[in-house]
Amino acid sequence: MYSDVLLTVDFDRTLTDMAGKIPQRNIDAIRYFIENGGTFTINTGRSTNTMKAHMDVPVNAPLLLYNGSAAWENGKLVNCHEIDLPVWETLDKMTELFPDLTLEVQATDTHYFVNTPTNAENYYQNMGWDYARAEHGQDMGPFLKFTLFGETESCTVSGLYQGTKEEFSYFDRVEETINRLYGDKVDVFRACDKLVDIHAKGVSKLRAARELQERLGKKILVCVGDAENDLTMLSGADYAFCPADGVVADRFPNVCPCDAGAVADVIYEKIPEILQRKP
Repeated sequence: MYSDVLLTVDFDRTLTDMAGKIPQRNIDAIRYFIENGGTFTINTGRSTNTMKAHMDVPVNAPLLLYNGSAAWENGKLVNCHEIDLPVWETLDKMTELFPDLTLEVQATDTHYFVNTPTNAENYYQNMGWDYARAEHGQDMGPFLKFTLFGETESCTVSGLYQGTKEEFSYFDRVEETINRLYGDKVDVFRACDKLVDIHAKGVSKLRAARELQERLGKKILVCVGDAENDLTMLSGADYAFCPADGVVADRFPNVCPCDAGAVADVIYEKIPEILQRKP
């Protein structure tokens, strides 16, 4: 029934609820979708490190990670797109410009903290994520992604969405500064209000999804996301949907809030409507 469809969905606050848990309704719907011929995967800014606890989510295509910078397939990272900048010169510049923010490199084996003036270690320990402190000049592997983020009072992903207008404006300036300095080499994504992700130029969730669609020979690309870093994926998909409580919910057709199982709504309601309209 769904054999023509590739469905790729964001993870946080799209597949998960606001608390970071995946509603059982979504899991049941994904299994139903796959059992009926659909192809499903997660398309996220998360790394192998932060996704390792969720590798049991039912998927039948490679996971698209690091905002499209790489894919996880058959137990290894493939299709890696590295940032074309000198690693430590760039990281030193970021520390100089933004000494009050945590700076990390999301590598393939772990996350390396370069500068941690915030409660980043408590946050990572609460989330159950691995991390290490980088020694200056250390080889951390492929330079896929580095991130700047602020204090999170709740030590959860949700805490990175919470703050004052002044804090959010500061991160707007961070984003603008990085684009001014390195815009010819990198793309900058705002995954949360107080978090900025930096990737190789041309990387996007959309490119990763389209490349996978072409490889698998699927006719229809359906995408679901909630935040600024999902915009390219949503804008470029054949059909796009957003949880009603998503940050970009005013720009795309809505399904139910993420707590109620937004991905399930897409599978049970929206995709059948799409297929009925197709000649």
